[in-house]
Amino acid sequence: MEHYNVDQKIQEFVAKIEARNPNEPEFLQAVKEVAVTVIPFIATRKEYNGMKLLERMAEAERIIIFRVPWIDDKGEIHVNRGYRIQMNSAIGPYKGGIRFHPTVNLSVLKFLAFEQVFKNSLTTLPMGGGKGGADFDPQGKSDMEIMRFCQAFMTEMCKHIGPETDVPAGDIGVGAKEIGYLFGQYKKIRNEFTGVLTGKGLAYGGSLIRPEATGYGVVYFCEQMLKTKGESIEGKTFAVSGFGNVAWGVVKKVNELGGKVLTISGPDGYIYDKDGISGEKVDYMLQMRASGNNRAEDYVNQFPGAEFFAGRRPWEVKCDVAIPAATQNELHLEDAEKLVANGVMCVTEAANMPSTLDAINYFLDNKVLFSPGKASNAGGVATSGLEMTQNSIRLNWTSEEVDARLKEIMIGIHKACRDFGKEEDGYVNYVKGANIAGFVKVAEAMLAQGVV
Repeated sequence: MEHYNVDQKIQEFVAKIEARNPNEPEFLQAVKEVAVTVIPFIATRKEYNGMKLLERMAEAERIIIFRVPWIDDKGEIHVNRGYRIQMNSAIGPYKGGIRFHPTVNLSVLKFLAFEQVFKNSLTTLPMGGGKGGADFDPQGKSDMEIMRFCQAFMTEMCKHIGPETDVPAGDIGVGAKEIGYLFGQYKKIRNEFTGVLTGKGLAYGGSLIRPEATGYGVVYFCEQMLKTKGESIEGKTFAVSGFGNVAWGVVKKVNELGGKVLTISGPDGYIYDKDGISGEKVDYMLQMRASGNNRAEDYVNQFPGAEFFAGRRPWEVKCDVAIPAATQNELHLEDAEKLVANGVMCVTEAANMPSTLDAINYFLDNKVLFSPGKASNAGGVATSGLEMTQNSIRLNWTSEEVDARLKEIMIGIHKACRDFGKEEDGYVNYVKGANIAGFVKVAEAMLAQGVV
């Protein structure tokens, strides 16, 4: 009877969220994924009874939507839509990236902000969750056009952020260049030099290894997952998607730890390199991204020994470990079936929600080691938190110091996920573990602060 009640509570909760947030599939997917593991946990804790904690977490504290008018190089006026989702500040100032991409909409940013609450909680650093962006496409724009857009965006957003309020960072379409333009405009308008953004250049308060941090953290988490099976990264084969900052960091660290990366991918298809993507090939990933044309096929022109598979995803390649590092919902049920059939032992998400719910359930049903992005890709925001600390104390740590702190944080996140996710048969359900571990810290803070 109790099991029925819990299932009924999940259904009622999801129905309410759907009714309040129609036409927001990405956000609803993220909330459902959390609800199915957290609501049964809530039912076991009487102090959570009737406090509507998950309901409150699923409702943003504040959503800011604003007009961003800007002028292109020909003098033509364009109008984009900007957003900042300030989701939850129970454990610290809002923290989360800014994304500039044509696919940006309210649903995508709410899903990212909701995930960010749990991800930031898992780091144990004092950071709440937020996300922002605009439906602006930096591809094909001149530096001057990007600068003018960033200045127009920050002119409005600067009213709502600050080092003790909301600390944005970069995300898709927002790299070091964009962060620089955004920071310059904030500093000019507010007349203050503070750590209001992370992902800054080293010359003005940035942290060493920040570009690689998300990818490094993913691999450190993967390393801990493999250790639960008495395995290591050395000698393992990896299928990786994407070729941006995250994928680049993953490939660098896998090589450093003795693994072999066989694939990277782009919107046009994937690359298979039987000799492994290492050495100058890893450096070439930076050139691919800098070119701005978003084509994975260019890799084959540079390294003819590799093969390019147009319009296909890398999950058909036989590998020991799969690391989706491109974008949301890039790994579907049929991909999961191929990976399992080919003997994959571990899937570690590096992007935000790259696997569909059907794919995740298939991995869990087949007892494959599977980690959701909110746990395994938390290294990026963790290092942003370390950048905030360095800004506060007016000191810069060495690469080795930042890397060591990052590894320590990822080991701690893995332990929390393992402790909350270990099932009776010994299998670690990292989805359940990450959701509950992330929820608990935020819930305790919310309970202590009353109904606010």
